[in-house]
Amino acid sequence: MCLILLAWKAHPRWRLLLAANRDERHDRASSAAGWWPDLPTAFGGRDLVAGGSWLGVTRAGRFAAITNHRDLRRPARQAESRGALVRDFLAGTATPAAWLAKVESERQRWLPFNLLVGDGDTLACLSTEAPDGARVQLLHSGLHGISNHLLDTPWPKVRRGTAALQAVLASDAADPFPPLLAALADRRVAADHELPDTGLPLERERQISAAMIVDPVYGTRCATVLALDHGGAWRCLERSFDPSGALSGEACAGSGSAGQSAARAQR
Repeated sequence: MCLILLAWKAHPRWRLLLAANRDERHDRASSAAGWWPDLPTAFGGRDLVAGGSWLGVTRAGRFAAITNHRDLRRPARQAESRGALVRDFLAGTATPAAWLAKVESERQRWLPFNLLVGDGDTLACLSTEAPDGARVQLLHSGLHGISNHLLDTPWPKVRRGTAALQAVLASDAADPFPPLLAALADRRVAADHELPDTGLPLERERQISAAMIVDPVYGTRCATVLALDHGGAWRCLERSFDPSGALSGEACAGSGSAGQSAARAQR
């Protein structure tokens, strides 16, 4: 993922509202969200190159999502696939804090990343590039955003996205999915003075500052909204896009009453 917006314990119905875009090269093979043959309790998209995932949720409401930490001035090196971290958390039973503490102790195995994990009761984030002692955070109630820097770094797409999420909470919409998907579809680029310096050329930095990136080589491949209610039921919807930014597919799943609502909406 390259943008994750989330409201945690900030809504009377939804314990978690999460909206995320996955940005990736269009020629990297992947599968749309579905139930995983090798882990039938998990739903999400899969990277067909390394076998991991960028976002997934289990029938019990255990979920994980990851973004990379972009700084092209760092020396290039070989490392393990970060998508395996999402897969392995969903397959395990460790608490979010215990899992992230283990991953943090082995962080040199992977290139820099932000990993968000939850079990329905606890939500935690590991940012490998945060200062020592602040890499693992247990999140309290409120709104958060992650792009390709640390948790809550106010990049333009994060600020716009969290403002849109706040508006959804304030409106108390009966169905938060349409406005959250609209926020993820925002193609506005940031003004040059707002852009971070991550080692990319200015034109490229400008292009990928949008929440939804449309480009024939590298762009937004899918948008996902996940909602977990206070009873533990969840609903997840993923929309896939082709290199032109056109909708190319949709997948939906859920559990309990939230899942039944999702099935009705899909019909």
